[in-house]
Amino acid sequence: MNATPLSPTDRTRLGRLSERGLADRSGLYEVLDGGLICHLGVVVNGSPRVIPTGYGRAGDTLFVHGSTGAQSLIAGQGQEICVTVTHLDGLVLARSLFHHSVNYRSAIIYGAPRLVTDPDEKLAGLRAVTEQLAPGQWDVARKPTRKELAGTTVLALSLEEASVKVRTGPPSDDDEDHALDVWAGVVPVRQAFGTPEPDPLLRPGIPVPPHIADRPSRAAG
Repeated sequence: MNATPLSPTDRTRLGRLSERGLADRSGLYEVLDGGLICHLGVVVNGSPRVIPTGYGRAGDTLFVHGSTGAQSLIAGQGQEICVTVTHLDGLVLARSLFHHSVNYRSAIIYGAPRLVTDPDEKLAGLRAVTEQLAPGQWDVARKPTRKELAGTTVLALSLEEASVKVRTGPPSDDDEDHALDVWAGVVPVRQAFGTPEPDPLLRPGIPVPPHIADRPSRAAG
């Protein structure tokens, strides 16, 4: 765990409900490491786009990847972008509609990503993305060929400018509404892995590897 405090900037400093913010990097790492996809916000030809994409973290660097033809990754090189990761943990149902909410954990990262050109770092970035989705898969699957690497863009984004916000607990109804005959509470939300489904073209006799077989017993995120 890293207790180094996040350095607030004008973009990451929380305004409303600032008490929900987490101030140390361990909170940022926990949100990022528990996610499966991020949302990449970028301006393409003057128009904003938010693209769901795979990602992976290595230290204080976030890697995102995609095709060399992806306009979002082309436009994102050298300009300011925003990346978000959010976990939905519960529906918060209050006695009043005004106080309905959700329990969540979220992270926002700002910065200008750099194009990864060093072959070793590119492989490290792709490994981080792969292991984010399926820990252990990098060591068993075929590695990318030169042609595949040439057709893949990897961007590296520093985690220097980031913020984390979390909501937990029951609804925050007004005192006078506590007397209402309306149920209030939290409906937990869980993302879980299902039973692995083999490729119809899988050769007979190839078992599900342990790092995949054991996954349904663990919640995602």
